[in-house]
Amino acid sequence: MESAYDIVIKIGSMALIRHEDGDIDYNIFSRLGSSLRPGMLLVSSGATEIGRIDYIKRNGRELSGDEEDIKTDYSAQGQAILMENYRQFISPQFSVRQVLVEHSHFNDAEKREHILRLLNRAPSQGAIPIINYNDPVSSEENRKMELKKIGSDGREVVECVDNDETAAVVAMLVNAKTLIILTSVDGIYQDPKDPSTLIRQISGKTPDELERNTQDAIACCKGASRAGANGAGAKLRYSLGPAKAGTQVYISRASSRIADILSGRALSTRIFLEN
Repeated sequence: MESAYDIVIKIGSMALIRHEDGDIDYNIFSRLGSSLRPGMLLVSSGATEIGRIDYIKRNGRELSGDEEDIKTDYSAQGQAILMENYRQFISPQFSVRQVLVEHSHFNDAEKREHILRLLNRAPSQGAIPIINYNDPVSSEENRKMELKKIGSDGREVVECVDNDETAAVVAMLVNAKTLIILTSVDGIYQDPKDPSTLIRQISGKTPDELERNTQDAIACCKGASRAGANGAGAKLRYSLGPAKAGTQVYISRASSRIADILSGRALSTRIFLEN
C-alpha cells in the first residue's frame, strides 16, 4: 500500500527540556521544526513536563495533591505551549494540525479509519499533523477499565499512553516508510553506561529473526529517563511491529538533524528487515 508519509517522527519529553536549567530547550524545537514538511508526521510528548515547568515559573512551586490530577493539570497547561513552540519554528508556509488521540481511537475500527483519513489528507493540503496522547481527559483508572473491557474477547488492544507506542501504532496505520524515535541518547547500548557500546543496527532476514535479535538488544536495556517512562527497552518493543512490517526505524539523539540521521552522519540505532 502506497503511503502518504515518508517519515513519522517521535520525540520524548526529556529531549525537549534543558535539564540543568529546568526550562524548555528551544534549540530542539527550532532544529526539529525547521526540518518538518508535509509528508512528515510528528508524535510529540512533552505537554506534562512543559506544563509543570510553566506552572513553577508562574507560581514558584509545584502542584500538590493526587498524582493523577497533577498530571492532568500540568498536561492541560502544557499543550498550548507545546503547540505554540512548534508553530513558531515550523515554516509559515505549512499548516500545523494538532491531533489529540486516546486509546479508544485505535481500538475502534471506525475511529481508527476516521483518523487515518484525516492524516492522509494532510500532506496534499500542505499540513503537518502533530499527535499527542490526550492526557487531560483520560484518567488511568478509567483507561485500564476500558482496555480490560475491550480486550475481554481476547483481541489485542493498544494503550497508547506511552507515545513510543503511539508512534509505532501511527507508523503502521499510515504505512510509513521510516520511523525516527528521538530521545536524549544516541540510541541503544549494549552497556548503557558505556557510549562506545552503541548498537548501530538490529536486523534480520525474516520477521522472526528480526524479533529474536531485537529481544537480545532489549535484554541490554535498563532504566528510564524519568519516573513513569518505560525506557529504551520499550522503544525497542514498540519499534518491532513497524520494523517487521517493513518500516525502517531509527532511534537517535534529538539534537541530531533528521537528514543526518537518515544519511548515517548522525549516530543512531537502526532497526530493519533485510531485503
